[in-house]
Amino acid sequence: MSYLKHPANYDKFPSVPVIANKGKSFSGWESIVVQIDKLLAGHGNAIVAIDCYPGVDKSFIKESIVSEGTFSQAQWLDADDCYQSGEALEARLADTLTDDRVFGRMSCATLQEYLLAEKVAQCQQQCVNNQGILFIIGTGASLIYKNDLLIYVDYPRWQRQLDWRAGGSNWLAENPDEDQLKKYKRGFFWEWRLADRHKRELFDKFDLFLDVLAQPVAMIDQAAFQSGLQACLATPFRLNPFFDPGVWGGKWMEDVCKLPESKKNYAWCFDGVPEENSLTLNYDGVLVTMPSINLVLAKPVELLGAQNYARFGAEFPIRFDFLDTMQGGNLSLQVHPLTDYIQQTFGMHYTQDESYYILDAGEDASVYLGLKTGVKSEELIAAIEVAQQTGVLDDDKYVNKFAVGKHDHVLIPAGTVHCSGNNAMILEISATPYIFTFKLWDWGRLGLDNRPRPVHIEHGRKVIQAERDTQWCREQLLNAVTVKEENEHFTCERTGLHALEFIDTHRYWIKTAVDISTNGGFQMLNLVEGEEVVIESINGEFAPFHVHYAETVIIPAALLRYRIRNISGKNSGVIIASVRRQEA
Repeated sequence: MSYLKHPANYDKFPSVPVIANKGKSFSGWESIVVQIDKLLAGHGNAIVAIDCYPGVDKSFIKESIVSEGTFSQAQWLDADDCYQSGEALEARLADTLTDDRVFGRMSCATLQEYLLAEKVAQCQQQCVNNQGILFIIGTGASLIYKNDLLIYVDYPRWQRQLDWRAGGSNWLAENPDEDQLKKYKRGFFWEWRLADRHKRELFDKFDLFLDVLAQPVAMIDQAAFQSGLQACLATPFRLNPFFDPGVWGGKWMEDVCKLPESKKNYAWCFDGVPEENSLTLNYDGVLVTMPSINLVLAKPVELLGAQNYARFGAEFPIRFDFLDTMQGGNLSLQVHPLTDYIQQTFGMHYTQDESYYILDAGEDASVYLGLKTGVKSEELIAAIEVAQQTGVLDDDKYVNKFAVGKHDHVLIPAGTVHCSGNNAMILEISATPYIFTFKLWDWGRLGLDNRPRPVHIEHGRKVIQAERDTQWCREQLLNAVTVKEENEHFTCERTGLHALEFIDTHRYWIKTAVDISTNGGFQMLNLVEGEEVVIESINGEFAPFHVHYAETVIIPAALLRYRIRNISGKNSGVIIASVRRQEA
């Protein structure tokens, strides 16, 4: 089956042009080493800190710098040798990581808490005794000793996950063969939390920012880094999407997004998840990619808006992603924790309220949503526990199954049992803590690693809201659409989300153009119908920004107002999500 009745113009490699660049960019190891040498001119003895996000290949950096010749006689220290490790570290992390394959508790620790004083003292003495150039490289290198030059090397979380799948170990661990889910858990709950807190302190301190995954390797100075952040705040922008296979994956994205053919069907596309995605900045042809969380951490007020920052802190609270079950299978039957439960159990501030926007659908597309009228949650749980042994669940007896079609919008407040059926292409509009999904039943499948996919029945039984029955779901959660404005240029509809959720969504059917206000907060949008629209500045603040079918775009709060113009000649559909405003 081909889905190319839809436009196939999805851009998989977006970048943000840095027009008003006040700094310098460098490409290739030769020019990078020349710049380091230039900045060290006049220093007879000098300490260079190369501070790295966990996952960076330190040996590659060292070998590349040394091979250029300028620093062939330099001394090198590994900052990672200064941290607690081995059994002592594992014992200390037991409460954070727990025994669960998937869930831990969010760490509030800092890198400094894991440094060993005696190890740091040894490194510091070597720095004192140093004659010539000494490099300290590793996570937290800038904490070890006062430096004359600070280089920061970041690392994308998506690449980190690929490394773990390929046999890579977690930071400060030797666990190449450990369960991939446990590696991810260690990264999500502990490793990334410490590393993010640390690098946030360095955003206005480092001299150089190095992207070692660029081809060729690329580097920018502090002024260019700040110019890149400002460039993102001055225009609509996109993140770098990535696509991942899954046992229930389909064929829609492979076709429409022009992906390489894969024996393992693509299930997810993360396009609009700053917690996971990366962001590419274009400095007149020098491409530098960094985790998009950097923008959130460095410029939260300008990106999110003052009210959202006051409510969520430096966290991006909404995400867009795709779930593709076209010619695939059902998602796992699942439920998300209530806010109180996620706070008390996992240390998260808010939970995963969400919705399914049906971007495309086969004739038999459906969603499972809520319990059937009269069914108690303990009855469903008991049946699932039996099904874990028998491999069979009479889902029709316990859970509603509603037919859905293209452009339907299904609202899913936390505590609602749900999942997508097969032959649906879902644009998931969700609160960001997406890891907290309690799988209840997975249709007897194995994961791509040939292991049973984990279920969390005990967590699930504590949060299922049984009163969300057939009638309640039909009235409250299916296509709760109201027309807000209609004229010869556009129609604006409010499509959700539910009153229990903090996300608001509006769909615009655009014949010519529509002017939109951000109301002091960020927005996310996706072109759900039509080949192409252009986002224009009403007062000329940014260049026209073209959006293709199915692409997700972030509108920073700093933009205030913008215009969406239909340039395809046919009615175009755009859905926009924002945080529901709290009126004074």
